Amino acid sequence: MAVTRAPQPVATTPAPLPVRTRLAHPALLLAGILLVALNMRACLAAVSPMVAEIQRTFGLSATASGLITTVPVLFQGVGAPLTPRLTRRFGAERVVLGAVLVLGAGVLLRVLPSVFALYAGCVVIGVAIAVLNVSMPGLVKREFPDRAATMTGVYSTTMLVGATLAAGTSVPLEHALGGGWRASLGAWSLLALVAAVAWLPQVLRSRQEKAAVAAASQPGKPIENLWKSPLAWQISLFMGISSLLVYTLVAWMPTILADHGMDRGQAGLVFAFSNLVQVAGAFLVPLLAGRMTSQRALAVTMAALNGLGIALLLVAPVSGAWVSAAILGVAQGGSLGLGLAFIVLRTGTAAGAAQLGGMSQAIGYLVAAAGPVGAGALHQLTGGWEATLVLMLVLVAVVGAAGLGAGRNRTL
Repeated sequence: MAVTRAPQPVATTPAPLPVRTRLAHPALLLAGILLVALNMRACLAAVSPMVAEIQRTFGLSATASGLITTVPVLFQGVGAPLTPRLTRRFGAERVVLGAVLVLGAGVLLRVLPSVFALYAGCVVIGVAIAVLNVSMPGLVKREFPDRAATMTGVYSTTMLVGATLAAGTSVPLEHALGGGWRASLGAWSLLALVAAVAWLPQVLRSRQEKAAVAAASQPGKPIENLWKSPLAWQISLFMGISSLLVYTLVAWMPTILADHGMDRGQAGLVFAFSNLVQVAGAFLVPLLAGRMTSQRALAVTMAALNGLGIALLLVAPVSGAWVSAAILGVAQGGSLGLGLAFIVLRTGTAAGAAQLGGMSQAIGYLVAAAGPVGAGALHQLTGGWEATLVLMLVLVAVVGAAGLGAGRNRTL
């Protein structure tokens, strides 16, 4: 398909986006978006400090333990292509509400006393997050057409705030609630319920303004031959391999540190600190990206920081843990924000953003799913973490190459 240069700021813009539907008061809309975003990583990050306990509870191998974090990522990839069809049929507002409720149900299912329920809950969580991952960029593009990159930074930052809170409070929640890892993980279903209540005004108002919603449901011409576009594939690979690096460390970073002699509680704090630093990267990088004609240098910088943090984790896992966590936090948060920004910057309409989001996140999360389980299998095979970290360094180079293509001043 044809790929064109993105218009300069002074140039006449292409076909205008539809007028905002104003489904509810802007403050309610923003609050709803932020509360939904808080849920999109929290239930994944919360499980990481608990993997060792879950492994002991069910007698799982390292590879099977890796599936606890791999299965949700895998089903994010499987569920992503279905979301644009759901939003066209039911409307983005109702789809988001349903996904948040399903996410809360998956969190509860995951803590039932059964291995089958554990993995079934992971499947449900993955599908629900997939729907939210694809719905939100298109919704942001539609509702905030002039501030899409800024709002992308805001909601990607909020996702990481949720992950930081979850990672940092999982072990304290376990002690406070007195119900072991099940009580700690199950408590996050309450956050999903709060988000659903906050999002409800969007659904109620959308029913009252059917005409506006119907007009907004046709937000521009779809992208033709998207799956044949080199640019779309470069964006997808950038997101996919960046996500693979993130989810591998989400699954195993606390264990890597503990295996090298760090106390489990301290390892959880280091991991939480890394998630906290991600907030800065996720907020600032999309803002910078929105002000740049080309984002190539930004993409390469994120890849280089990923490589530096992983290399430090390889050579000084305990003594360099806090520095490594800081560097990785900036790199991983920035890569997430930049990948989401590519979706809105490389498209001209909300329909295009949703379409590219569906493709890039389908490919991206299918790629990312190989990370946690692959790292667990490689650890089981070699008895250490060195081979896994070296392989991650190789993949950093691929991220940099994909970012050079994805960051070009082009639109689909």
